[in-house]
Amino acid sequence: MSRPDLHIPPHRELSPTRLWRHGSRRQKISLFGGWLVLLALCVWLGIGMVVWGWSGIPFEFGGVAVYLTVYPPLLICLLLTLTLGWWWGAIPAYCATVSLALYSGMPLPWALLFGLANPLGFMVMVIGYRATAMRRDLRGVADLLFYVQQSFVAAVFSSSGAMIWSYTNGYDRTALLPVWQGWWLGAFVQSVVLAGPVMAALWPRIRRWQDAHPQLLRDNHIRSRKTLLGMLASVTLGVLTYGYATTGLADAQVNLDALRQTMWIFYWVFVVIVLFIAFFGYQLFLHWQKTQDALLAEVQKLAITDGLTGLLNRREADRRLAAEWQRTLRSGHSASMVLLDIDHFKQINDQYGHPAGDAALRRLAGVILSVTRTVDFAARYGGEEFLIVLPDTSLRGAHALAERLREEVEASVIKHDGVSFQMRVSLGVAAVRDDETSCERWFSRTDQALYRAKQGGRNRTELDQPAVEKLA
Repeated sequence: MSRPDLHIPPHRELSPTRLWRHGSRRQKISLFGGWLVLLALCVWLGIGMVVWGWSGIPFEFGGVAVYLTVYPPLLICLLLTLTLGWWWGAIPAYCATVSLALYSGMPLPWALLFGLANPLGFMVMVIGYRATAMRRDLRGVADLLFYVQQSFVAAVFSSSGAMIWSYTNGYDRTALLPVWQGWWLGAFVQSVVLAGPVMAALWPRIRRWQDAHPQLLRDNHIRSRKTLLGMLASVTLGVLTYGYATTGLADAQVNLDALRQTMWIFYWVFVVIVLFIAFFGYQLFLHWQKTQDALLAEVQKLAITDGLTGLLNRREADRRLAAEWQRTLRSGHSASMVLLDIDHFKQINDQYGHPAGDAALRRLAGVILSVTRTVDFAARYGGEEFLIVLPDTSLRGAHALAERLREEVEASVIKHDGVSFQMRVSLGVAAVRDDETSCERWFSRTDQALYRAKQGGRNRTELDQPAVEKLA
C-alpha cells in the first residue's frame, strides 16, 4: 500500500454542472469545446482502427507470436478519465467503440453493449485512485507500480469486449486468441508506455489548476474497508479471469493430454497464489488503516486539547462556546457558563515550584471532570483560569455545580515530590440571556462575576449581577 501521506488531497474530478454554473465563459468554451473536439477525434480514430487493420497485429517475441491492437482513442480517453474525471473519458470511449462496431456491421444491440468495454476498464482505475492515497505524477516507486497494476486490471476488464466482437463476427474459438490478447495487451502497453508518461508530465499543471478552481470540482475521496475490499475483489477476479481464459484458449490448440493437465495444474496453483496475495493485501490495508486512524485521532486530539490538563484548549473552547450560544438562542433552552481561577496560584509556584503548580492544574482538571456531565465541556482557558459550559442548565443549577466544585477543590490534597498542599478557587457564573447580542457579552458577564468573587475575598462563587435578584 502507499505510504501514509496526510498532504495528498482527495480524488477530485471536474464537475460538468459546476463548470456550467460557476465557470467563466472562457473556461466553458475551452473545456467543453475541447472535449467535443476530442470526442469527434476519438470516433474518427476508432473507425480508422477498423479501416487500417490495427487489431490483433502479430509480433514475434522470444520465438513466440504475440498479438497487439493499436487503439489511439484509448490514450485520449484514459488521460481524460485520470485528469478530469470518469464521465469525461467514458463518454468519448463509449461513442468511439459503438461507432467502430456499427461501421464493422455489428448489430445495434450488441454494439451498445460492446461500447461499455473501455468505460468499464476506466472505472476500475478510478475506483483504485478513489480508494487509495496514490499520486498521479508517478514519481514514487509505489505510485508507479500501482498505476501499472491498475492498467493491467483495467485492460483485462475492457478486453471482455473481445468476446462480443468475436461472436458477432463469427470467429471460431482458435481465432479468439489474437483478438482478445491483442485487445488487453495493446491496452496495457498503451496505458503504461504512452498514457503514463503523458499523465505524469501533465499532472503538476492540472493539480495547480484544480487548487486554483475548487468551485468547479467535486471530491470523491473514499478510503474505507468496503471500497478496498471491492477493489481487491475486482483485481483478483480480473487476474483469475485472464488466467482461466488464456489457459482455455491455449488448451484448444494443444493436442497432448499431459501438457493440458500440466497447464491446468499450473493455473490452479496460480489461483491459490493470487487469492493469498489478495487476502494478504487486505490484511495489510486493515493494519495500515488502523495505524492511520490512530495517528489522525491523536493529531486531532492534540489540536483541540491542552497538553497539561487534557481539557479543551482555548481555541476549541471558543469554537464550542459560540456554537452552544447559537444553539441555545435557536432552541430557547437555557445554558450557563462557569469561569474559575485558582486563588493565589503564584504563591503555589513560588513556594512549591512550578512542577507542583502543574500538579495542581492537573488535579483541578480531574475535579472538574468528576463533577460535570458528558454533555458539558470544560477548557483550560488561560494559565490558571478554567471555563465550563453547561448546556440546558439554569443559573440555579450552574450555581449548585460551581459550589460543589469549589468545595471538592478545597477538600482535595495535592501531593507532589514529598510535599502536600491544598488550593482554593474563585468562580463566576452567568446564564445566557434572551436579549444577548453576542457570545462575547455572555463571556464578559461571567468574567465580571469571577472578578467580583476575587474582590470579595476569594474562595467563593459569584453570579452575574443582574441575575442575583432573579435567583434570590
